[in-house]
Amino acid sequence: MNRQRGSTHELSKRAAIVARRWPLCALPMILICCCLPFPAVLAQDSSVRPTVSIAIHGTVIDTAHNVVGDALVVLADNGGSLTLQTRSDGVGAFAFSVPRAGRYILSAESSGLRSRAVAVTVQPQGVQQTVDLVLEAADKVHSDSSAESSSSAEAMEFADAPKFTVAGVTDWTAAGGHGSDVILRTSETLARDTVALKPESGPPAPHAVGAGVSEDEGTLRASLATAPGSFDANHQLGEFYLQAGRYREAIPTLQSAYQIDPVNYDNEYSLAMAYKEAGDLPQARDHVQRLMTHQARAELHRLAGEVDEGLGDPLAAVHEFEQAARLEASEQNYFEWGSELLLHRAVWQAQEVFKKGTDAYPKSVRMLTALGTALFAGAKYDEAALRLCQASDLNSADAEPYIFLGKIELAAPAPLPCVEVRLAQFARAHSENSLANYFYAMAILKRQKQPADAQDLRQVEILLNRAVTIDRKCADAYLQLGNLQTTQHNLDKAIALYGKAIEANPKLGDAYYRLGVAYDRSGEHAKAALEFHRHDEIEKEQAAEVERRRREVKQFMVVLEEQPKYPSVQ
Repeated sequence: MNRQRGSTHELSKRAAIVARRWPLCALPMILICCCLPFPAVLAQDSSVRPTVSIAIHGTVIDTAHNVVGDALVVLADNGGSLTLQTRSDGVGAFAFSVPRAGRYILSAESSGLRSRAVAVTVQPQGVQQTVDLVLEAADKVHSDSSAESSSSAEAMEFADAPKFTVAGVTDWTAAGGHGSDVILRTSETLARDTVALKPESGPPAPHAVGAGVSEDEGTLRASLATAPGSFDANHQLGEFYLQAGRYREAIPTLQSAYQIDPVNYDNEYSLAMAYKEAGDLPQARDHVQRLMTHQARAELHRLAGEVDEGLGDPLAAVHEFEQAARLEASEQNYFEWGSELLLHRAVWQAQEVFKKGTDAYPKSVRMLTALGTALFAGAKYDEAALRLCQASDLNSADAEPYIFLGKIELAAPAPLPCVEVRLAQFARAHSENSLANYFYAMAILKRQKQPADAQDLRQVEILLNRAVTIDRKCADAYLQLGNLQTTQHNLDKAIALYGKAIEANPKLGDAYYRLGVAYDRSGEHAKAALEFHRHDEIEKEQAAEVERRRREVKQFMVVLEEQPKYPSVQ
């Protein structure tokens, strides 16, 4: 009975494990690509009620004309501001009720297969549209459509006035995303990582915050003690603290200087910065708004955007970042604007801004990295890889582009161009970096076919052992080593390695599942059942956490002034 429970559990969970990550052993990769390639998403719920009765329906089939049930079907309007999702039923059928006439884009995905995007023109008379979506290998669909996608991207001209407007926000609860979607999760993680990227020269200082402060703290404090009513003495000490990152200490002296001379721009800007960095956002906003009544500077709009985002008003923030880029087309302003769009799932618009940014600043590592992230979020996997490879070539000492490459390689449905070569360079140049060894090992594994190359597997094992030697907390590398031992039928060694993975990261759900499988194959069914239970509990916790984070991030609703052209079904 226990054996039956373990075996059944193994079979039922296998697809979920494959969907979450590369199966971490010498097996070909099959990932379920369920990302949402549309920037603003609305669900079919009570908040979005059709105003007319217009239906789009059809069937999902494979290339052999067999119907495909439980396929994810996505419908988006041509502007990308409205997206609906459903799943095909047992006979492959699906249906949507749309709120208005216009042009819509239909696509479907299931178990690593994808359909081509099909445009449907819905007439206002309410005539029903019937469309069949044919699932094919994802790499074939991508290969056939890459030329069209590239030409469309190149044709998107970024004028002084962008061809899109962020018109509002919506909650993630309308998106209908699935918590186990590895590509969507990776896209969201990389979006957050992108926001945190710093320029190579360090944090920007457009009006030279802290400039001219050459004395040490003791000298500055002595000067203030001698002349407590001096603007310069208060301002200089406040700037010193601000430059040193001691924001709360900076506030009192900058505030004193402000009271002495309330019209000094540099001092009040520094005071606003100190309040923002110290977490007192309302005070920061008050000072920024006061400055903006007298000045129209890009740095003020950028700072206002940062404060608005911190206060939970992304709509105001993105407009401030856009205004900053209009006033001053700097690398920093393009990056902040594009990052805000990407963070709030305006994926195509983020691509547009980052593309303009890379055209203007082709040597900016973080701009190319950000563009690669935006392209990946829009399911342009090969193009994303090429941009990230370009970023890594600009500065081989910068680990960030390589880490981004490693993450998209793990999540993408097929091996990506140029990635393995760059990750090999990363591992050679940064042999002391645990992630460098891990990501290179995973790139080698991903291209393996059956039977796997024995020499490649030996190299993978060397790299993974090096990763865990460098960092005993590299749980994913332990997990991979366990999988290698499982494929070689060394279950005792595999069990020990899975245990080390769990010790390194008690929240690594896949390790519990793999450990359960190893116990089940070893005949220890009670232990297997316990590990399967732990795996299920962790998966529930992590899915809830993912949904919580998603609800915290509002998604932009975007209106396009010009719509791209697609072959349509009348």
